[in-house]
Amino acid sequence: MNEDRTGDDPSAPGSRWYDADAGPLVRPYAMTGGRTKPGPSNVRFDLIALVVVDDDPPGPSEESLLGPEHRALLTLCRAETQSVAELAADADLPVGVVRVLLGDLLEAGFVKVSRPVPPAQLPDERILREVIDGLRAL
Repeated sequence: MNEDRTGDDPSAPGSRWYDADAGPLVRPYAMTGGRTKPGPSNVRFDLIALVVVDDDPPGPSEESLLGPEHRALLTLCRAETQSVAELAADADLPVGVVRVLLGDLLEAGFVKVSRPVPPAQLPDERILREVIDGLRAL
């Protein structure tokens, strides 16, 4: 039997490939169960989509079944409406992971998402300039 097991001794050279300040390391695929797309409906979360806690979310017993990352996102959404990008930054999680976790929360009825207006539905720049000119004329 080999008594010199480098992997068990944290002080052994080469046994750690990250520094002490990195904290606990959890791979992104572990947080999402290996999934890369949000939910069976494959809903797409734009970075600027706004996420808010649903007015009538499931009860605390259902929330207790969620993982710690799901609960962290819910806590952030309860504080204020945030975009997907803000949630990823505040939770210190990759955007891809946040999208998958938000898909879970959306399907479970914990959150609502307002998607940004597609550019094709925005008013024409010419119309906006005419409105601005009209306001200045007042």
